[in-house]
Amino acid sequence: MKTLPKTCPICEGKNLIVNRFFCPDCQSSIEGEFIPERNAFQGLSEEQMNFMLTFVRCEGKLNRMEEILGLSYPTLKNRLNDVILALGFQPEKEGPINLSASQRQQILEDLEAGRIDTDQALRYLQGEDKFILD
Repeated sequence: MKTLPKTCPICEGKNLIVNRFFCPDCQSSIEGEFIPERNAFQGLSEEQMNFMLTFVRCEGKLNRMEEILGLSYPTLKNRLNDVILALGFQPEKEGPINLSASQRQQILEDLEAGRIDTDQALRYLQGEDKFILD
């Protein structure tokens, strides 16, 4: 069964009105003018919705999404920014993160000890991920 279209298939207008509901169980029909409920995610493509579902499932951790989707961190970050734009927001521009000498040392120690991999270490050092000193 098809879902309600998001836009008019003829003119791509967004002001669709549903005129009739039908229940196949009891053969009842309800006629009138019903405006479909709008939500922030309605304008997302199917690919963007699948991305968001994976994002939520991974608790917003792009490094976990890398493993699941087999995509690089920059690709995932770009896709997240595309979703943010599609929702009508502007992605925040992150400025360079200034790490202290002790934070840089901790990152290198974590890398050497195997607690993080080289990709994660680079993201910390380049300021793509926030590093919190334990």
